[in-house]
Amino acid sequence: MSDGGAESCGGTGQNAEAESEPPQQVPSLPADDSLAVGHASGDGASPVAKRSKMSEEESDLAEYAEPHTTHEEIPGHPGMQQDHSTLAQTHVKPFILCTGEPPDGHKGNELPVGVDGEEGSHQNGAHEAKAEEEHSSNGSADSPVEGHQLGLDFTQSPQMLTGSWTEYSTITENYLKGCKWAPDGSCILTNSADNVLRVYNLPPEIYSYNWDLLPEMSPVLRMAEGDTIYDYCWYPKMNSLDPDTCFLASSSRDNPVHLWDAFCGEVRASFRPYNHLDELTAAHSLCFSPDGTQLYCGFDKTVRVFYTERPGRDCEQRPTVAKKQGQSGIISCFGFSPCQSVYACGSYSRCAGLYSCQDGTLLALLPTRHHGGLTHLLFSPDGNYLYTGGRKDAEILCWDLREPGKVVFSLKRNVATNQRIYFDLDLSGKYLLSGNTEGVVSVWDIQTVPPDSDEELLQPLLSFQAHWDCTNGISIHPFMPLLASSSGQRQFPSPADGEGDSASESEGGEAVTTAPDRQDNTLSLWWAGPLGPVAEENQEQQPAAVES
Repeated sequence: MSDGGAESCGGTGQNAEAESEPPQQVPSLPADDSLAVGHASGDGASPVAKRSKMSEEESDLAEYAEPHTTHEEIPGHPGMQQDHSTLAQTHVKPFILCTGEPPDGHKGNELPVGVDGEEGSHQNGAHEAKAEEEHSSNGSADSPVEGHQLGLDFTQSPQMLTGSWTEYSTITENYLKGCKWAPDGSCILTNSADNVLRVYNLPPEIYSYNWDLLPEMSPVLRMAEGDTIYDYCWYPKMNSLDPDTCFLASSSRDNPVHLWDAFCGEVRASFRPYNHLDELTAAHSLCFSPDGTQLYCGFDKTVRVFYTERPGRDCEQRPTVAKKQGQSGIISCFGFSPCQSVYACGSYSRCAGLYSCQDGTLLALLPTRHHGGLTHLLFSPDGNYLYTGGRKDAEILCWDLREPGKVVFSLKRNVATNQRIYFDLDLSGKYLLSGNTEGVVSVWDIQTVPPDSDEELLQPLLSFQAHWDCTNGISIHPFMPLLASSSGQRQFPSPADGEGDSASESEGGEAVTTAPDRQDNTLSLWWAGPLGPVAEENQEQQPAAVES
């Protein structure tokens, strides 16, 4: 997207109509697709303007050193505020993953016009970044040491850094439905019950160790869909160095699939799937192909494949059932093998299937072992294993794809509702993390299982109370020891509390939950790396270190 194109964006794209949009091509990824992190400019410059001179870093670091205000008390969550103050009192200075010098940090702008009714300049949702070759080494004690990288450390519970809770307190039961890091690690994307996708920048204080008084996070972009959001995903080649690659896809009920610009929050293009009656139908699941050229959409017993650079209604249809054989039910989730031209589909028929990326040929149909419809699946980094989880299902199953149908081990978690509860793998494939209905996040070291062992229940390496309510989203940063988690669920009043209790009803006559202390609609950011100054020779001995 050019500079002029960025400046023309004037709102959140809520009222964009797919039918009236001209098809727009998505430019290809630039030659330099290295992962880098940066921050949006707020000095009146264009959102896509880049600062590439190393001479500006000294002023940026000085800006990081400014004091910050303390958190306000979280309504109904005194324990959460205590966590923040404890971290501030101990003055923890964790080491951070070394990617060179801290990137450019600029003062943020106000939100675009139409976000909250106030006029303001445009704020980038995707960050500007520096190329790796622009990083210079720094030997100071408080700076990362060039050439050393820190990984996840689960010998102790992660430390909560900051989060966002006020954003979800203005609307009753505005619970979150998941969170996902951008592929370049520059920002976080969330989904919530008010049908709004929000983008949060990674706080600049993270890079400069000013963690004593981290402020509450606020979204820099809000993208409102017209109805319930079924699924959403980042463009896999998203790179903040190239604004043209900074976009995401979302699908909502009775709406086309939208491509949202992550710099200004407007709809770039739409994909319009139609059923056999030529009626617009909504995709239940979304996933880009690893190279980003195709967008896979899940429907009832059908997968439709759109080309990213060709918006509109033209697509390839791939039925998952032929002659009453195959994978039935709504295709609810996707996953792509990192090593082979194979993708997996999970469905509400409680099974998963493996398909060829070339023509959608069914390669294998895994046995029905889950007790509920599949809601999430992931391939291991080596492509040999597939992890699947379902709704109202207490297990995450690990399938050996070299012997389709064989379950290597299972992971126990509490999922008592139909809500989609995500789990995530780190890049090395060593740790698997998942939340549960009770707000607990469990960490499993899945490399401790002997490769030739019989199926067994793997016990978690660590469990910690991340939220007071259901922890439905967990996402591991692409290259830093940071975690993002989201919480909340639909609350139902107890019938016994509705008898003669006027306090159990709101002013509008709607019943509210009987356990307000259990409501926790929050996005949280966690540090999961080593704590305190660590000598250079000890960095290599940190437990559970992950190579990025």
